Amino acid sequence: MNICHYDKRMDFFYNRSNSQTENDWTGTKLIIVLCFGACCCLFIFVSNLLVIAAVIINKRFHYPFYYLLANLAAADFFAGIAYVFLMFHTGPVSKTLTVNRWFLRQGLLDTSMSASLANLLVIAVERHICIVRMRIHSNLTKRRVTFLILLIWAIAIFMGAVPTLGWNCICNITTCSSLAPIYSRSYLTFWTVSNLAVFVIMLVVYLRIYMYVQRKTTVLSPHTTGSINRRRTPIKLMKTVMAVLGAFVICWTPGMVVLLLDGLNCTKCGVQHVKRWFLLLALMNSIMNPVIYSYKDDEMWRTFKKMICCLLYKRRGHRPSRMSSTVHSTRSNDTTSHYIEEVNNHSPTLKDI
Repeated sequence: MNICHYDKRMDFFYNRSNSQTENDWTGTKLIIVLCFGACCCLFIFVSNLLVIAAVIINKRFHYPFYYLLANLAAADFFAGIAYVFLMFHTGPVSKTLTVNRWFLRQGLLDTSMSASLANLLVIAVERHICIVRMRIHSNLTKRRVTFLILLIWAIAIFMGAVPTLGWNCICNITTCSSLAPIYSRSYLTFWTVSNLAVFVIMLVVYLRIYMYVQRKTTVLSPHTTGSINRRRTPIKLMKTVMAVLGAFVICWTPGMVVLLLDGLNCTKCGVQHVKRWFLLLALMNSIMNPVIYSYKDDEMWRTFKKMICCLLYKRRGHRPSRMSSTVHSTRSNDTTSHYIEEVNNHSPTLKDI
């Protein structure tokens, strides 16, 4: 009969997993990692708060894509909170944690990562629908967008809570993994395979977008009389898409592969020595998301500048100028909208596609 070990502290499980890195990460090495993590978290908090505030303030962002973008920023902000909690519960402190506190530490990370991943997938699908249907914004109602956002967080919370709900190895320590000493290897395998499957789905979606835009650009080019910058808009869109794919592959795939190897009980893979570096690498995706999805949007940049100027004027005692959502631009600078407008202006026969 299996014996459950809920009353044990984490040192019991770490010792059984033969994890030596918990003691190795002390002194200078731990300080460097914590300082780097603190700087990353600070940037995550500030940049994603700017994105959320911009979407709320600027009425030009009151569309489904930007609501999802704000939710992605909220997920990345939550990732920063999860990592701050991790920083105070890592290193030698890890072995002194109770089982429930360790579940909370890892559950926050899993929830934040799942939420970011789900958001990216929904955004990718939304962009695909808009480009294929030649629309600037999707026709999703606020009620449907709200439902999608709630669904994203429900899935993320569920994925983060699954080990706590019972899919763990506390009552069967022979199935415990090495990287996550109280997680079952079968759960690690399930979690990594499901995430990698989402990666593949996103890859397929973005490849379809790329192929579609390339095909329409080829058809459109001989009939285009617009400016050179307008002709290059589809290429800029593709660069953004490839940047998203590249960031995702670089930041997430190494960690997922290491977790999968651990779930498959690869004892000679040396997963213990790289786990924290790959965790930092995954965190970098939360830093890159605001840059890739938001800061390349001229309208978003202008909104950021207005908010920062207002804050500076307030601190200096001046009366801040009223932020107008209609200044500087007569239409959204979203690259997708430029591409669609170019197609609709110069190739009327494509409207019925």
